[in-house]
Amino acid sequence: MTAAPAQPVGQWVLLLVLTAAGTAGLDALAVPSPALFAGLIAAAALALLGRAPARVSRRLSLSAQAVVGVVIGVLAQAETLIAVAHDWLPVLLVGCGTLAVSMAAGLLLGRRPGVSPLTGMLALTAGGASGLVAVTRELGGDERIVAVIQYLRVVLVTVSMPVVAATIYGASGDAAAPPPGVVQPWYLGLLLTVVCAAVGVPLARVLRVPAGGLLGPMTVALVLTLTGIAHGAVPPGALVELAYAVIGWQAGVRFTRESLRVVGGLLPTAVALIAAVVALCAALGALLATLTGATPLEGYLATTPGGIYAVLATAISSGVDVAFVVAVQVLRVIVMLLVAPAIARWVASRQRGT
Repeated sequence: MTAAPAQPVGQWVLLLVLTAAGTAGLDALAVPSPALFAGLIAAAALALLGRAPARVSRRLSLSAQAVVGVVIGVLAQAETLIAVAHDWLPVLLVGCGTLAVSMAAGLLLGRRPGVSPLTGMLALTAGGASGLVAVTRELGGDERIVAVIQYLRVVLVTVSMPVVAATIYGASGDAAAPPPGVVQPWYLGLLLTVVCAAVGVPLARVLRVPAGGLLGPMTVALVLTLTGIAHGAVPPGALVELAYAVIGWQAGVRFTRESLRVVGGLLPTAVALIAAVVALCAALGALLATLTGATPLEGYLATTPGGIYAVLATAISSGVDVAFVVAVQVLRVIVMLLVAPAIARWVASRQRGT
């Protein structure tokens, strides 16, 4: 068996140059998570022109998730985790509400000719885009439609999030600060990142934790931070920006002309439904902020339907309570993983019955 041909180096160089230029420009405008935003736009533009790399390797994607997980772990504080546990009921109810809103929108999409209710629901359910695409064929849905609309949702949420956060909620990209205490040299931060990834990723794989590339290293970093072992070490800034850019590339390179052509007639309806879901989830975020005492920006980020890595990048760069945002987002993903397959099977059985 021959190895798959390597992707052209020139495409990666062009993507890097455009991402770096875009990051510098967006950073000058104080846009939250500029590297992720610039990476996504650059990758999507090159993909539509046929000049982007075919895909981002799983190893590179997993590494980026691990870096973001460590960043979250070193920012978390015990007081926040206790507060989230105290407000578990509104957090759970609002998290389930965001999931219900996205599933309902998917069933509406399923009323379009050529789209089954099952396919529509899987296409718009918020959370775990790659996992939902992977199980679509097994459940009897159209994986082409699900894949394009899922990643369209991720792109639209990611693109709109910095704009909404800055213009409506007053977020800026210069609010992030290292955790209190002694800040260690960059090489100790790099060592911390490597250790958390080396321990957390395999552990999450053994325990079959969803989103293990993020949650495994995050948990290890959280333990090391709360016990004082990390002692102020944080991942190097350049490494964090590169991780954000990789996450942006991952979604952007999927938007080729061929993929959009597959679902061209559905795009207006899909975009309208995604916009409606985002607006309704923002309303739920306002409710969550009222019930828990969180800020409006924290409520918005905690209930944003999908694009969890972009959400976390924006939360980190905006200086909000990252642990609160993570708790609500992760809870929604867990509920989705527990509930969505069962609902999908029920919808599929109804579909076969009719």
